[in-house]
Amino acid sequence: MSTALSRISRRRALQSGAVGLVTLGLLLWWVLPLGEDPPSGTITFSTGTRAGVYQEYGELLREELAKDMPQLKVRLLTSDGSQENVQRVATGRADFTIAAADAVDTFKVGGKPVAGRLRGVARLYDDYVQLVVPPDSDIRSVADLKGKRVAIGLPDSGVRLIATRVLEAAGIDPVKDITPRSDGIDTGPARLGKELDAFFWSSGVPTDGLEKIAETSSFRFVPIDAGLVAKVHAQGDAAHFYRATNMPESAYPTVQNGSTVPTIAVSNLLITRKDMDPRLTEWLTRTVIKSRDGIGAHVHSAQLVDLRTAIYTDPLGLHEGARRYYRSVKP
Repeated sequence: MSTALSRISRRRALQSGAVGLVTLGLLLWWVLPLGEDPPSGTITFSTGTRAGVYQEYGELLREELAKDMPQLKVRLLTSDGSQENVQRVATGRADFTIAAADAVDTFKVGGKPVAGRLRGVARLYDDYVQLVVPPDSDIRSVADLKGKRVAIGLPDSGVRLIATRVLEAAGIDPVKDITPRSDGIDTGPARLGKELDAFFWSSGVPTDGLEKIAETSSFRFVPIDAGLVAKVHAQGDAAHFYRATNMPESAYPTVQNGSTVPTIAVSNLLITRKDMDPRLTEWLTRTVIKSRDGIGAHVHSAQLVDLRTAIYTDPLGLHEGARRYYRSVKP
């Protein structure tokens, strides 16, 4: 080989090596910021009921955070759901949480001074309203719930908020026209057909609590059609965060038998407070985005976490730490 060819080969080898190093550097940058020690300390993450998606997501996210920030202790705190979660973060009882956008907006417009402390971290995935009845029930629509024993969610849950609005849109007084129960996904399925004629649930799909009973017993979903959703929208306030949609046929295959279910969807937000450390929040945001596939393998709804839509945390502005992360990965 001539001297000239040897020089060219060496040059190409060096160039290839440089490209490889740059590629490796970009991959490491996506995963962890170079030259930084991971944040440490303790944070409290408010989740939800034990059989719900919020709790499962929180447990899996804690595992992912431990990989990126091994000196950060994440304390999980169960709750009634979205409404309690928002209150906890706003008042400092929790540092991060997941809450439905309608619950966040309801808290904001309530006029409490602490509401101004709330900030968004990421838009995660959508909740679907699921109205569940026994397979042989005579309940075919929301209007048929009149006079029935209906679980409308725990007092401080997002389920209670949305179930109340759906009932009112159907002309049903949730106090006088039904026998309201406060069951959530942890107790509602077991009481269905016994102490309960129906129960409302709002969550990402599938929900572990419903998947388990689908394996051993049967139930049916009552549709919430677009006409009723339009009446919910007419209520104003936070109702504009709801949209008419179809629960996919793959949510509970043994129950749906290949059919979609008309219903309502509302987006879930990961939220924190304005005074939360920006660097820690930036690291946490990074972990949330990059762990989507890992968490999504267990919590299917988490597969919908997307970098392009995560920044839309309406009705909250983005936390400074989250904003830093999204700017760092902007093409």
